[in-house]
Amino acid sequence: MRPLDEKETTLVFNKLHKFVGNNLKNIVLESQSHEGPDSNPGRYCFRLQKNRVYYVSESLIKRATNIKREKLVSLGTQIGKFTKAGKFHLTIQSLNLLAANAKHKVWLKPTSEMSFLYGNSVLKGGVGRITENIQVNDGVVVFSMSDVPLGFGDAAKEYGRIAVKMDPMGLWHRETRLAGYVGAICS
Repeated sequence: MRPLDEKETTLVFNKLHKFVGNNLKNIVLESQSHEGPDSNPGRYCFRLQKNRVYYVSESLIKRATNIKREKLVSLGTQIGKFTKAGKFHLTIQSLNLLAANAKHKVWLKPTSEMSFLYGNSVLKGGVGRITENIQVNDGVVVFSMSDVPLGFGDAAKEYGRIAVKMDPMGLWHRETRLAGYVGAICS
């Protein structure tokens, strides 16, 4: 397990910034860990192990130095992975991190939650509430009406078109990543 190099850090931070915006500083700088026997809180940092990026506390990293690199399977929370082409993809395990710091949020009505969970795109009629100023291709975190995070993806329409001009059966949300299911990409 090693720290991210400059190129990897840029890719990870760009992807996280898409979903959390300026709240990225909360994830990187201001998050304090209260794990382990240490009396003073440590920080969280990003580490790379076999093309997977983990969000892990410094105290846990110190304790993991006793384990051989080949034997180490996982450490902390996996937030994403690098593809063979060098791109970075967020995984569903990052949902709690994204939900706590999300810039753009969408709440679904109970009738459309299951459709979303099965990988279908979100229709305007299924949206209960929505944050303002969402543009096309902005990263959004999807919640149930009881504030349970369900997934994340890209906005297919901007906020003004959703609120006023769009047909209730029109597609609003695309490229849903949730528990191994990939939703239809709609334009």
